[in-house]
Amino acid sequence: MSGIDLADSVIYGHLWATDETRALLGDAGRTSAWVRIIAALAEVQGELGVIPEAAAAELARLDGTVDLEAVGEETRASGHSTLGLIRVLRRGLGPEAAEWIYYGATVQDVTDTWFGLVMRDVLDLAERELLAIETALLRRASEHRDTPMLGRTHGQPGLPITFGFKAAVWAAEVGRHLDRIGEARPRLAVGQLAGAVGTLSAWGDAGPELQRRLMSRLGLGVPETSWLTARDRIAEYVTLLALVTGTLAKIGNEVYNLQRPELGELSEAPTPGVVGSITMPQKRNPERSEHLWTLARLVRSDAGLALEGLVGEHERDGAAWKTEWAIVPQATAAAATALTLARELVEGLRVDARRMQANLDAQRGYVLAEPAMLALAQRVGKHRAHELVQRAALAGQEADVTFAEALAADPEIAALLPQTDLRVEQALGAARTTVDDVIARRRSR
Repeated sequence: MSGIDLADSVIYGHLWATDETRALLGDAGRTSAWVRIIAALAEVQGELGVIPEAAAAELARLDGTVDLEAVGEETRASGHSTLGLIRVLRRGLGPEAAEWIYYGATVQDVTDTWFGLVMRDVLDLAERELLAIETALLRRASEHRDTPMLGRTHGQPGLPITFGFKAAVWAAEVGRHLDRIGEARPRLAVGQLAGAVGTLSAWGDAGPELQRRLMSRLGLGVPETSWLTARDRIAEYVTLLALVTGTLAKIGNEVYNLQRPELGELSEAPTPGVVGSITMPQKRNPERSEHLWTLARLVRSDAGLALEGLVGEHERDGAAWKTEWAIVPQATAAAATALTLARELVEGLRVDARRMQANLDAQRGYVLAEPAMLALAQRVGKHRAHELVQRAALAGQEADVTFAEALAADPEIAALLPQTDLRVEQALGAARTTVDDVIARRRSR
């Protein structure tokens, strides 16, 4: 581990990548995958008589084990993306196999096919983690279906909701990402075998069948055309990661704010041994929640670069394509880390229903202004009712009295509504049935 890239840092690597993504995206994992693709290509070429059977049999035995230092040295010497690897592989081959390795294929045939494998595997990873996150959120939604709390708009008290409703809103958003993953998988989990300009020219009539068999062997779909410069797949993939991490950061942001001691409604589960501050021993910081923002920002910035790659030059464009070598690993590692943190966050989330109720009670009834306005609207119309209730509420807050007292002190309102019985139940609307609906949709899916 060099430590130059934070994902590979011995000290900080756990904050920026996971062991799973390092194994998938690091030099060893990437190069091993490339070699396996080259071996599978040779095996299929041998089946179709494109290359000699003996050469194909030897090449098919390549297992991904390779001297990375030697590959690096040869890559620098050749100035080519994959020739260094080919040179090192040829050293261990017999004369015939060494001549037929990677026959007719171009750089992007192996690198883009690897991208397809990465996208396939990471979509599976994201689906696994999102299902766990959704399950945890739905459990919270069910447990707190009837737990009242303040709903806030523009950071200020609005109307009562239930915590179950808030958790259901989060869960529904996560569920939509699961839908998006299912819809994207057939588009993204495809390989590339196209040759120099995307026409499979090197293999003649055998080209389409060679492509079909190779992708089948690798567990990938066959693209309808070459995507040498059609980089919408990469753009979609990184943008999907940006959407997912954006939702996770949103959840983290809410937990971060509701963990403030003056609110104290939610909190992260403490991790034994973790220190919040080396100068303020009493602190317990929302580390997971906060880091979700950071990771989401990285992925969003990578999504912008991925979208830039949509504009490419003719049948090959290294500028757009090689940018992806940097952003796909970074976005993938950050998103995987965010998914892990978010799962830990929601599975260990602590809910303080008493503080929720206390914060609701502290509003002294003013969050019930909407039901009061709607009751009054039956007599004087909605807009006049709004004016009257706003007038009474502002006067009551100035006089430091309860909302019920403020309504009673306004002679016009008191005459129209002599008996004002306002309860939180009146303001919850469909909060609880929303929880039921979200849970039911998950079960049906």
